[in-house]
Amino acid sequence: MREPGETHAGGAAAVPFFRLDGVTKRFGGVVAVEDVVFDLWPGEVHALVGENGAGKSTLMKIVDGLYGPDEGMLEVGGEAVSFSSPREAEAAGIAMIPQELDLFPELSVAENLFVGRKRPRTRWGGLDWEAMQGEARTRLDALGVDLDATSTVKRLSAANQQIVAIARALVGEARAVIMDEPTSSLTEREASQLFGIIEDLTAEGVGVVYISHRLEEVFEISDRITVLRDGHHIETASASDLDVENLVRLMVGRPLHELFTRSASSPGEVALEVRGLTRDGEFEDVSFTLRRGEILGLAGLVGAGRTELAQSVFGIRPAESGEILVGGQEVRVRSPQGAMEKGIFYVPEERRSQGLVLPFSIKNNITLSILERISRFGFLPRSERQTAEGFAKELSIRGAKLSDPVGRLSGGNQQKVVVAKALAREPGVLLLDEPTRGVDVGAKSEIYRLMDDLAKEGKAILLISSELEEVLSMADRVLVMREGCISGEFGGGEATQENVMTAATGGRSGADGPGEKVSGNE
Repeated sequence: MREPGETHAGGAAAVPFFRLDGVTKRFGGVVAVEDVVFDLWPGEVHALVGENGAGKSTLMKIVDGLYGPDEGMLEVGGEAVSFSSPREAEAAGIAMIPQELDLFPELSVAENLFVGRKRPRTRWGGLDWEAMQGEARTRLDALGVDLDATSTVKRLSAANQQIVAIARALVGEARAVIMDEPTSSLTEREASQLFGIIEDLTAEGVGVVYISHRLEEVFEISDRITVLRDGHHIETASASDLDVENLVRLMVGRPLHELFTRSASSPGEVALEVRGLTRDGEFEDVSFTLRRGEILGLAGLVGAGRTELAQSVFGIRPAESGEILVGGQEVRVRSPQGAMEKGIFYVPEERRSQGLVLPFSIKNNITLSILERISRFGFLPRSERQTAEGFAKELSIRGAKLSDPVGRLSGGNQQKVVVAKALAREPGVLLLDEPTRGVDVGAKSEIYRLMDDLAKEGKAILLISSELEEVLSMADRVLVMREGCISGEFGGGEATQENVMTAATGGRSGADGPGEKVSGNE
């Protein structure tokens, strides 16, 4: 563990690379951050955590030159500075990599690295493509990755696009890199690769600000952690002096065990039954039942077929064989519209690209699924606003007016809008795919409370989640998928972390051999 001010080379830095001192920022009458202190030393990873709306992004946008502080100051290298744009911040050695990467998908890796920068030219005045590609390869080699500098960015995986964004910062000679939710769309293996790159950057004296809702990652790679709550600085401490329980308490003001809300349940009749559902190359011979008032967890490793199964039940990717029964009656689901007519609704994992129309208002997004019910002669009456207001109040959707674009909301509030859109259809069966991904712990708690309330109302809920603690805490039963097949089913106290992971990985548990079904309901 490095102490602030100590570089990897063993020398002591006299001042932090940058420092925010007593910074306050207001938007109209809303105070986004107030009297906040934050600094970053060379060669350290300083995590910035807090609920959505706590002020993390606002604070870092001040560092990046997108905003100016209303009060307080920003220092770089011990000198007060005032940036009017990200380009000025970049010239001072600061680069911010946003959660939604600002790359140009149609351009090559090398071209992306030089966007907005002085590009090398030949002696005849044309662009020196060979020099650009050589510089790109140098930067990528320094990160220890083997990427073709001539490849178009749109052909790269999410992890490699993240690497291109980091390489772009290094072309600008960044000494401080701000990463906002860098692993939100990465697999565990890809995230490990990113952590290795971060370790190499800090070894060279680059400071990294790491913003993430994944607290296990924060503890894995951070030297120090700063907590913001409601725009205020709560605490800065060494990562070794905190644990998850303490960190959650600082972020939300209550203990970790109080985040999950699950009432005792008595599931009713079968609402959804799947028999032998198969889609070639994705899942095979999947069967399960889901009852009214029940939360059925669906766990498994990335690529196990969970999302594909849910999308098949919802008609996005219709199954090639098998049966789907709703309320005991076999139904043919060939499209999402058909699924909704049968009382099934799917809340997708990728809310921004699949669940929302970002330029549309919050109100329009909430009522998007019921337009045919509420429109009159092609016009939307006052009932649209009344419907949206009702769900906004019920789900505590905060952060903007109903007429504002939904893209202005935090991730947690965007997720609530997607859920509101689903509930507007009054479905009997809800398929929730990673409903709390990229959502802060406070918003997670609200979503858990909502799930519990819906189950008590008799809704049947299929919860797909990669967070094992979430599944074990919220589900009445747990199904496990592995390589497109159901590999385990557990009920009651049999759903333990060990049993679920054994079924997910095909490992050995007790008398069960590798790959055999591990079931708690024989």
